[in-house]
Amino acid sequence: MQREINRLMPQGRVEDYQTFQITTPRDGAIVTACKDAGCQAWAHGWQTTVDERTQFGRAQAHYIRWQSGRTFREQKAADGRTVFRFEAFQRCFEEHKTRPELYVVRHGDWRGNPSGRVKQHQRPADWVEHFALNQQKLADQAQQGTY
Repeated sequence: MQREINRLMPQGRVEDYQTFQITTPRDGAIVTACKDAGCQAWAHGWQTTVDERTQFGRAQAHYIRWQSGRTFREQKAADGRTVFRFEAFQRCFEEHKTRPELYVVRHGDWRGNPSGRVKQHQRPADWVEHFALNQQKLADQAQQGTY
């Protein structure tokens, strides 16, 4: 059961307002880069240990050496397994997923969007700048008494 929203009626007309909104689509998981996911392996490097005495371990080692495209150093551990040490700032072996955020500015407020205008910013920084400029405009108007 949803709670009713208790809203104060705005003093201005709906046309006098803008709504700044950050939303996430419901089923929108997308693959993202290690850097954007905050991946610790990407930031600090990592190691992978494989047992080349097994078929699976040999397949892993072959992939790392000849197909992965990663920069690494390898050495044998005391127990005979192979340790691959990967440098930082390269893609790890995980597939990181994230849910995208949409940075939207709509004309109007909760009562509606009379013009139908919707601006979707491509970068969060652009949305933040737009929001900051709007807040400064409101502060200037309040200081001048024209708000």
